[in-house]
Amino acid sequence: MKTKLLIFIGILLSSISVFGQAKSLDDAEIQAKNEHKLILLKFSGSDWCIPCIQLSKTIFEDSTFQDFAHQKLVILLADFPRQKKHQLSQAEQEANDKLAEVYNPQGEFPQMVLLDAQGKVLYQWHGYDKKLTVKDYIADINRYVKDL
Repeated sequence: MKTKLLIFIGILLSSISVFGQAKSLDDAEIQAKNEHKLILLKFSGSDWCIPCIQLSKTIFEDSTFQDFAHQKLVILLADFPRQKKHQLSQAEQEANDKLAEVYNPQGEFPQMVLLDAQGKVLYQWHGYDKKLTVKDYIADINRYVKDL
């Protein structure tokens, strides 16, 4: 019983973390083109940035946002963890560094960048504003969805 529960939780967590999530900008662009979606690039410090953690919990883990994202977005996460136990591979770190050079040269956390399928910046959110709701984020994104 306990084993089955652990397997179920593992499957559930893995499905939550990869909904529409790409591994690279190239993959995200291809997927966005093929599926007529936008790319949401999220810069995060998942194990040290309190606003990043709050943004994930209040927006990204919200079922309404997840449903919307599944239909309209390809999520690309550029994470910059600091704890050794969360350390990225050298290839992942280099890929995230390259994304930051282009889309987040100021090194702001959290920062989200809405891109079209060619990587053109459409909109940016700097930091985490607790006043913004899931509906606010969806409304911001929907202004660009109509152009797909």
